[in-house]
Amino acid sequence: MRYKMIVAYDGTDFHGWQTQHRPGRASLRTVQETMEKAVAKVVREPITLIGASRTDSGVHARGQVATFATDNVIPPEKLIMGINSWLPDDVQVKSIEETNTTFNPIDDCTSKGYKYSLAHGCSNPLNKPLFNRRFLAHTAYKLDVVKMQEAALHFIGEHDFAGFTKLNHGRESTVRKVTGCSITDLENWRISIDVSGSGFLWNMVRIIAGTLLEVGRGYISPENIPKVIKSCDRQKAGKTLPACGLSLEWVSFN
Repeated sequence: MRYKMIVAYDGTDFHGWQTQHRPGRASLRTVQETMEKAVAKVVREPITLIGASRTDSGVHARGQVATFATDNVIPPEKLIMGINSWLPDDVQVKSIEETNTTFNPIDDCTSKGYKYSLAHGCSNPLNKPLFNRRFLAHTAYKLDVVKMQEAALHFIGEHDFAGFTKLNHGRESTVRKVTGCSITDLENWRISIDVSGSGFLWNMVRIIAGTLLEVGRGYISPENIPKVIKSCDRQKAGKTLPACGLSLEWVSFN
């Protein structure tokens, strides 16, 4: 039997999704290893969990998709109750369903959606996040959201995003297709940056968000974004914003 799960987690205290073994030392706390242990207790055999996205340390998820196979046939409603009873408070299985034996959330994924949440104007301490600070990055600068919205449109399309990832990214190609990039102006000096696409490079969404922040500050003009992208120069893009503001919202297989 193969099962497909929708998983949500607060990534603050995790070293990302993917299991990280360290020879001679305890492995780092990751979502994958934590969940594999919980699932194994329920199905009573070791399992390997495959996730659609290898979110980085500190990054959250509301719609991560993961799958595992087991020799035991267990109704999904019993699985979800059992697995969640073994999981810590910062990760939760939202749904489980049976799927076909060939389903792979990495290979079969057609698009993903991320949201970056940011508070601005935080030179005023009253604008700084408090209760939601684990999920909301902040900046002291007051941002021009209209210019950011204009700039965001230039990221849509297929581009070489070599300037929007770490130098040692390890990928053969840095060409990626962004299908959506938009800014929503929320109340209380909050904005959300929503980016979707077929795939992303290491830190790509956080660097896009950092570049849009520089547009909001007036350091980069919206019409110069295509030049920044085309340059493939990491120094011309914005800084990598903190992981706490980023969340994997959904994964599509259509």
